[in-house]
Amino acid sequence: MTVIILTRDEALHIDRAIASVAGFATRVLVVDSGSRDRTVQLARAAGAEVLCHPWTTHAAQFNWALDRIATQDTWVLRLDADEVAAPSLCDLVRAGLPEVNGLYLRRDIRFQGALVRYGGVRGLPSLRLFRNGTGRAEARWMDEHIVVDGPTRVVDAVITDDNLKPLGAWIAKHNDYASREVADMMLGCAGGPAHGGAKRWIKQNLYRRLPGGVRAGAYFAYRYVLRGGFRDCPTARRYHVLQGFWYRYLVDAKLAEVQRHMRATGAGPAEAVSTVLGLDAPIDMRRAA
Repeated sequence: MTVIILTRDEALHIDRAIASVAGFATRVLVVDSGSRDRTVQLARAAGAEVLCHPWTTHAAQFNWALDRIATQDTWVLRLDADEVAAPSLCDLVRAGLPEVNGLYLRRDIRFQGALVRYGGVRGLPSLRLFRNGTGRAEARWMDEHIVVDGPTRVVDAVITDDNLKPLGAWIAKHNDYASREVADMMLGCAGGPAHGGAKRWIKQNLYRRLPGGVRAGAYFAYRYVLRGGFRDCPTARRYHVLQGFWYRYLVDAKLAEVQRHMRATGAGPAEAVSTVLGLDAPIDMRRAA
């Protein structure tokens, strides 16, 4: 099995990520996009193969990595640098993977060390494991899914998102995520409900029909009250507020800023996204621009 990890300045996490797959990975491929810390050295010391490639989007970087192993007959696991593969995944691999082309793993989240148990975010399935040659990442700025040709299955093996960086780094990352999500909305990047399941369908067909700003509050109420986020510990409750309200409101605020620029200047979506958000979409991501 080949594990692909994309990195930039992940010295705090990379050893832990590689160690978590040591029990079943035959190859760990780290694709680095210009780390200024010791990420590359630590990855190599841990036994990973490191390739360097300039960053555009997560999807483009991941697909570039797939192209480097295109001739290999292997399963591929996509693992973020700040994620950890649980022992249940090792047990699954050692027991023999089912006769399908893709597997949805369960994804847990730890926020500042606290497991987020409620709010409807624990154990959500994410397609992370697939037969090489059957899957690619969607050409999107954000919320990209791996799309697999052929049968898939949900299994109970777990990966855990456990970012050890300080809160300021989390906020900076989500500020960037918000810009990228707006770029997807404005440029009509590829990938629809069929690739994202019910969650994406609800987001595109129900959530986005609500007024900007109002929908952030509605989503937070759904997650915090109806899905029991208030039952979490104080640290995990901060995650619901920040990710379930602040982030969603930030997306709406940035969207309004781009649309205001378009009305004031007559700019098209691609020009407005570039000017306001500083993002220039690769050619294969331009649909409605």
